[in-house]
Amino acid sequence: MRFIPTKVHGILDYVVGVALIAAPWLFGFASIGGPAVIIPIVLGVGLIVYSLFTKYEWGPFGFIPMPVHLVFDIVASLFLALSPWIFGFSTEAPNVWVPHVVVGVAVILVVIFSQPQPAKVTATARA
Repeated sequence: MRFIPTKVHGILDYVVGVALIAAPWLFGFASIGGPAVIIPIVLGVGLIVYSLFTKYEWGPFGFIPMPVHLVFDIVASLFLALSPWIFGFSTEAPNVWVPHVVVGVAVILVVIFSQPQPAKVTATARA
């Protein structure tokens, strides 16, 4: 069931992190300011930072175990997906709140299908 290797998950982490930072400008809602703009930027920076410290192929400082990284992903993604209602910008135009919900749900799906350990760790553990 978990068919996304950590090597692919890691690439997605950095791509999604940059996309979250750029989302307010990509989707044209940077001018409204407030939580709708701040949340994806902060979560994008956070995603990049904790990815750098994750013990997987793309984590140069390998400190955070992959299962903990996946918990961070779930918590951040739930917060992102629910943020339009938590902070009251769900009544804005769809280009403001839909990216928050879609990216949040998409990352949760990626986590569900991601392997909880890098391949070399899994192979070593089996031996």
